[in-house]
Amino acid sequence: MGDEGPGSTVHLLCLAASSGVPLFCRSSSGGAPSRPQLPFSVIGSLNGVHMFGQNLDVQLNSARTEDTTVVWKSFHDSITLIVLSNEEGTSELRLERMLHMVFAAMVLIVGLEELTNIRNVERLKKELRASYCLIDSFLGHSELSGDLTQCVDCVIPPEGALMQETLSGFAEATGTAFVSLLVSGRVVAATEGWWRLGMPEAVLIPWLVGSLPPQAARDYPVYLPHGSPTVPHRLLTLTLLRGLELCLLCGPRPPLSQLDPQLLDRWWQPLLEPLRACLPLGPRALPDGFPLHSDILGLLLLHLELRRCLFTVEPSKDKEPSPEQRRRLLRNFYTLVASTHFPPEPGPAEKEDAVHPAQTPRACYLVLGPGTGWQLVALQLGLRLLLLMLSPQSPTHGLRSLATHTLQALTPLL
Repeated sequence: MGDEGPGSTVHLLCLAASSGVPLFCRSSSGGAPSRPQLPFSVIGSLNGVHMFGQNLDVQLNSARTEDTTVVWKSFHDSITLIVLSNEEGTSELRLERMLHMVFAAMVLIVGLEELTNIRNVERLKKELRASYCLIDSFLGHSELSGDLTQCVDCVIPPEGALMQETLSGFAEATGTAFVSLLVSGRVVAATEGWWRLGMPEAVLIPWLVGSLPPQAARDYPVYLPHGSPTVPHRLLTLTLLRGLELCLLCGPRPPLSQLDPQLLDRWWQPLLEPLRACLPLGPRALPDGFPLHSDILGLLLLHLELRRCLFTVEPSKDKEPSPEQRRRLLRNFYTLVASTHFPPEPGPAEKEDAVHPAQTPRACYLVLGPGTGWQLVALQLGLRLLLLMLSPQSPTHGLRSLATHTLQALTPLL
């Protein structure tokens, strides 16, 4: 299991596919944005070997050197993205999904037309600067998992039914079908219309809001990479409490001025205490007092059909390892089980050749070592996949039973 340490570096290159002109280069070191850029000769060589293969009808997807993994991906024969990571044991799956999210983030900010029909490279470079904050968050050590799992990060509020009822009433009062309540980039509650958003915008929009500097209100143009890649929508955000924001996705109406304080007070002032109770849910995901076994150090629960997830490393905070390390280990474990043990469900055309259900694994575990003994277990039942990180004293023979009981307790929530 790779564990990204202080010396690990990720470089992301974006080039115009036809000319090879670099549009931007972003880097992170030890999880934080960094200034050092790759030499132009290295950028040219990485792009050149990819173009050389294309000219010979050979698709170059990835390569490994002694200490670096490189992944290439072209989009619409117009944009080439290249990512390099020297994280030990990094997987191509993680880097491939990162590139898909990066391109979707570019579409979200500037629209697909600007990226597939590049008329002015310098103007495009300037427009893409607005996406840097979002793109950099994919390169660093995020507290979220949606970039990797392709599921929407959610939290479970203490008074979920009341939140949902109020949100639906507010949406009707504003004439907007797409409304959500977010805390630290995670969905607290959302209207039916919001949940119908396609991927990747369902993941990207909360992530974008969580990556922006705090602001009382915003009126932000966005393109929907799946639903409306060429016609922008308006993303309105309203801060109810610091870190807790209402988001509305709409057309020309309503104007931001229509969402006046009186309207907000009428709907949300009665819920002030339940709203305050949502603030700690950012990193915790689960309501205070939710019963979890004391051996659990972190969990990732995915609903594979609804494309929603819960991700937390808050349980037993006084134990080793650190929350940052727990997140990295759980994310790395997810890439292992997603690429090896629990591959995506086969599509209709593949079902005849699919592996017999009896041969499909339902659980797996991993014990880290030497010297740590932390245990990771994954269990898939029906449409839900649960990953747990457990302390060394948890007996190995009881992992599946503990995971099963935890999944049963969490199932009504997601």
